[in-house]
Amino acid sequence: MWEMLWPFLVVVISSTFYNICAKSTPSNVNAFGALMITYFTATLLTGIIFLAIVKPENAVAELSKINWTSFLFAVAIVGLEVGYIFMYRAGWNVSSGPLIANICIAISLIFVGAILFSENISIKQVLGIFVCIIGLVLINIG
Repeated sequence: MWEMLWPFLVVVISSTFYNICAKSTPSNVNAFGALMITYFTATLLTGIIFLAIVKPENAVAELSKINWTSFLFAVAIVGLEVGYIFMYRAGWNVSSGPLIANICIAISLIFVGAILFSENISIKQVLGIFVCIIGLVLINIG
């Protein structure tokens, strides 16, 4: 059970701090400059963790296993982070902006799973989509 719970907790805690930081980034700071420092710090941190986990003599062999996904992942991360920073600068609330975005993401991922990964769409998921849409309407009229 713990092996399923700890990654979930990391996502929830990290996402909470992520949104606090995105919302707290000063509006007079260039978003890309702030992200450059963020990525530099992330590079140092992941490099240290990578070398702590992988023996230095195996580092090149491990890095040679990387494919196109790491590069597209980087593009997606930049888009995600810039999107959140500018979403908050545009006036979205930290209490509703990520919630609305994540509901829309969850709905789109149901179709991505079916199209790209041959996952089945169940009746429960279709009903869940409708519940999410009703939730989006309720959030936006409130």
